Parts: sequence; structure tokens; C-alpha cells
Amino acid sequence: MRHETIEKSLHLMMVLIVVAISIGGLVEIIPLMFSADTSEPAENITPYPPLRLAGRDIYVREGCYNCHSQMIRPFRSETERYGPYTTAGETVYDRPFQFGSKRTGPDLARVGARYSDDWHRLHLMNPRDLVPESNMPGYPWLAENAVDGELIARKLKALRFLGDPYTDEQVAGAAAAVEGRTEMDALIAYLQGLGTNRRNRR
Repeated sequence: MRHETIEKSLHLMMVLIVVAISIGGLVEIIPLMFSADTSEPAENITPYPPLRLAGRDIYVREGCYNCHSQMIRPFRSETERYGPYTTAGETVYDRPFQFGSKRTGPDLARVGARYSDDWHRLHLMNPRDLVPESNMPGYPWLAENAVDGELIARKLKALRFLGDPYTDEQVAGAAAAVEGRTEMDALIAYLQGLGTNRRNRR
């Protein structure tokens, strides 16, 4: 009888569904908020320097996460190909995190220092010059757009407010750190740093 009452009342059913999902979500999320493994940075993990921060934001803006994940699963097939599996402590300074779920292109979690800056530059200009079968689009305009130093300085201030341990000196020097650099330079700096602090940890 109670089942029939719930099933025949759309509003009651919706309320109960929301309550059930909320309770299930809280049971999963709240313990993680108090776990040091998920809220504290892993060894050697530091906030992004200004140029890499700019590159990370360009990576997000251009939708690179739609085709490239940054999460290596704890399976042998993954770790043999890409390196150590991803831990939550690696991503504490990523807002939003770049785990992704689709791999049209390879996972980039450990791509840092695997290729030269020149390789990345050519690849970003026209991927098919290096990988003929690639369906990745080119991003030649990044080489023409300058990084906005004042914007990066404001972002460092905002991230410090959120808890990232940037110093006054880092915030004050942010604009100078990216002066004269292009968005292409920033994106390459971001890619070159990915996973370099974890590559040799197995």
C-alpha cells in the first residue's frame, strides 16, 4: 500500500529520490573531506608557478580535457604505459581537476619531459606534421596571443584566498614571470610539468 502511494505521487517520489541521492552522496563525500590523502598535497606537489598556471587555464579553455584524460588507473596495462597511477594528493591544486573520462588522445598525466619544447610547439601548430594519423586540431593562434600578466597575478591572489600557499613575493612577481610569453609558451610549460614529480615513483 505504501509503495502504491509513493509510486502514484510524482511530487512525493521526486522528494524521496532527492533525499536518497543526497544521503548517498554525503556518505561518500564527507569522509573524503576529512582524509589527509585527498586534501593534503602529495610529496613534491606544489602550486603552479605563474606560467604553468596560465598554461593550465589555456588547456581548460581550449577543451583539451575532452580528448585527453589526466588520470592513470591502478591497472598494470595503465601503469606500464603511462607510469605510476594517479593519486588524489597530486590534484589538490587543480581547480577543476583534469581527470577526464575520454581518451581520443593519450593520457597526459605523465607527459612532462617526454618530448622537447620544439616537439610540443610543432605538434600544437599542426599535429599531423608529427603524427600523420592524428585527428587533433591545430592551435596556431596560441603562438600569437600574449599571456595577460595582470590576470595571472589576480588568479594567484584568488587561489591564495582558497588556500594555495602562494607567498606575497610570488603574487607580486607573477606578472613579471609571464612578461613577453605567449599562450603557446604557457601551454607547453604546463604540459612539460605534468607528472614530472611522480615519474620515478613506483
